Amino acid sequence: MNICFIGAGYVGLVTGTCFADLGNTVFCIDNDEKKVKQLKAGVIPIYEPGLEELVRHNRKEGRLFFSTNIKEGVKKCEVIFIAVGTPSRDNGDADLTFVENVCREIAASMPSYRLIIEKSTVPVNTGEWVEHTIKVFNKRNIKFDVASNPEFLREGSAIKDFMNPDRIVIGVKSRKAKEILVELYKPLKAPIVVTDIKSAEIIKHASNSFLATKISFINAISDICDKVGADIVEVAKGIGLDRRIGKDFLNAGIGFGGSCFPKDLSAFIRIADKVGYDFGILKEVQAVNRCQKALLIKKMETLLWNLPKKTIGILGLSFKPDTDDIREAPALEIIDMLHKEGAAVKVYDPQAMARSRQVLPKEVVFCKDPYAVAKNSDCLLLATEWNEFKELDFKKIKRLMRQPIIVDGRNIYDPAEMKRLGFNYVGIGRK
Repeated sequence: MNICFIGAGYVGLVTGTCFADLGNTVFCIDNDEKKVKQLKAGVIPIYEPGLEELVRHNRKEGRLFFSTNIKEGVKKCEVIFIAVGTPSRDNGDADLTFVENVCREIAASMPSYRLIIEKSTVPVNTGEWVEHTIKVFNKRNIKFDVASNPEFLREGSAIKDFMNPDRIVIGVKSRKAKEILVELYKPLKAPIVVTDIKSAEIIKHASNSFLATKISFINAISDICDKVGADIVEVAKGIGLDRRIGKDFLNAGIGFGGSCFPKDLSAFIRIADKVGYDFGILKEVQAVNRCQKALLIKKMETLLWNLPKKTIGILGLSFKPDTDDIREAPALEIIDMLHKEGAAVKVYDPQAMARSRQVLPKEVVFCKDPYAVAKNSDCLLLATEWNEFKELDFKKIKRLMRQPIIVDGRNIYDPAEMKRLGFNYVGIGRK
């Protein structure tokens, strides 16, 4: 098929490239001229394992194109995915301005039947507004369908997730829209959930909110473990082996971040408020996540007595490993809190340094490697569980530090081993 993706961000670029790799012709449209020029030159503006090679291959095969011209994409492609940003407003609502603007342009550019698909994460009832907007600006009364096809890609493993999905969700109103999407996803041989558009929209928010709830739940349990002297790793193992619960997303730490969970939680709470339901569970999920950063600062204060004039080294800036995405990254909030306390901060991340320089205080020192971070630091905080940090020479680290204190915000180290090496080690809910 000829497919158009409007929006070449994390979702649009990865999904569009993967569809091209399945043999489709894909046009990725974005209004950021600099980004489009980079993509045409083979420069990938985000870090995602395997993406650069996949883009280069499909460009060479003549299946993947980049442009700033929406009209071109709409005229050449029967299937159009909307994958633009839906950032949070101050009140938690999703800002759908970009979605509306794109719908207007699609309506004005359609030469014949088009299937317009919501790929961006949007609140329930957005499909109705998409259909309404296209009808209003579709002056020639060209036939079209609207569908919802939420994405479930994890940054850091997005290509694998696309090619090996747990399920594919499509919300449709017409038989034709269903047939097109089923045929499009047929090569993946994955279970397809066919439902109405509103149900598909809710599935996305409900899925992310449930996963965020699991994270906040285990983080709350980790606080209890700290208070009574239990080990959260053993507790999580005992919980996770129950097939009704499962082990995924039961890793205690400094809280979740990224572009999805915080935004989708806020949006789902607002959606519930608007229909008259007080989603108290999700509000508490947010509260627990916020508390994790404050709890971490308290751990540091317990170890260091006073934070002013102390030097804190931070390992990891991205919100998770294998990505350079720092949106809502816990490390950045912790750095801001330390800066306000008067601590000096040194940082290192394998991929997120460039993005972090744009947002962190100018006083933050960016280091070339973990050992430069450790040098003369009073405390080392592990904030992102990159594999690189699991293979450090801790004897060297100990020699370099002013005080051998490690706060493991992701519980990747063995407490007994760290103590044997001479570190004052503290994890999240660890004995």
